[in-house]
Amino acid sequence: MKTPLFPLLLAAALLTGCGSPAPERAQAPSAPVPVTTITVASADWPAIYEASGTVRALSSAVIASQVMGYVKEVKMQAGDRVRAGQTLIVLDSRELEAGYRQAEAALDEARSAAVEADNAAASAKANLDLAQVTFGRMKELLDTRSISNQEFDEVSARLKVAQAGYEMALSKRTQLQSRIAQAEQGLKSAEVMRGYTEIAAPFAGTVTEKRVEPGNLAAPGAPLATIERDGSYRLEVTVEESRLAGVKRGEPVSVTLDALGRTVEGRVTEIVPAIDAASRGFTVKIDLPALGELRSGLFGRARFSLGSRRVLAAPVGALQERGQLVSLLVADGGVARERLVTLGQKSGDLVEALSGLSPGERVIAPVPAGVGDGTRVEVRP
Repeated sequence: MKTPLFPLLLAAALLTGCGSPAPERAQAPSAPVPVTTITVASADWPAIYEASGTVRALSSAVIASQVMGYVKEVKMQAGDRVRAGQTLIVLDSRELEAGYRQAEAALDEARSAAVEADNAAASAKANLDLAQVTFGRMKELLDTRSISNQEFDEVSARLKVAQAGYEMALSKRTQLQSRIAQAEQGLKSAEVMRGYTEIAAPFAGTVTEKRVEPGNLAAPGAPLATIERDGSYRLEVTVEESRLAGVKRGEPVSVTLDALGRTVEGRVTEIVPAIDAASRGFTVKIDLPALGELRSGLFGRARFSLGSRRVLAAPVGALQERGQLVSLLVADGGVARERLVTLGQKSGDLVEALSGLSPGERVIAPVPAGVGDGTRVEVRP
């Protein structure tokens, strides 16, 4: 049985009519978004050179022993704050103590001998006085021919012997006085050596390094610990050789200490003119104010003022960041246009635009919500 052709053609026509799209309505253009702008212009900014470096102690001391001995006690740890004269390390002092006692005994012996010498000198002086009196009497008797020449000669000889004995006693007493002085110096030396067994802090500061433990053998000159003086630190930075003429001794420098989250005012106190062949830079030392938190090894950044320079300044509030790309919008003929920019130094609410902008362009700031590249804008005063 055959199907009539006309109904099929009618159905196909109806289906085709149902699938055709409706005509689009014309959209009205969107109204421009009101914005405010800042005109980009050249400005004189201070020329700042930044150099990084390390905080170091202005005054530090390496603690070492002056005598050889085994360490008996260690009374400090790294990080401890110590006062001037505080005992840090004690050495075994038995050998030096014995030397001190020996020197003390030698002094006592010399002093005892001096007492005997004084008594001997007094006795010799008495004999001399008697011999002189006897000689005088015998001289008178000889003048009156009451004694013989032989008797007078014997008296004269006894006087000479007494004189020699007295002079010998005086000489021995002088020798003993020198011996006493020598023994006293020996005792003082032994006392000083005994004092070396207690190693004290030379000044108030912080122990930054400890290299000794009880039982170690301390040798003269071998480092045992390191102490940094409180309140005296400086920042040592490396400055490019091309900047040498712009850095002056005594000039103030702004120093930022990232670990402390602080910016302080320092002063250039020393410029080392020797250029490092590897870095092609020279060292500048900047004294820092007294801060309790300062420690050697902290990282710091010094900002040197090198005059002024012309820059293009853009408002910070206009910047838009997408990953590592930074852009802003400018009003150009009633339309917002995106500009990719390269930034330099920042100063307050402005930032240096190294590339991407030209003088006289009008930067949109702040950027209203929904405004992007190609958006129609209306600049309002």
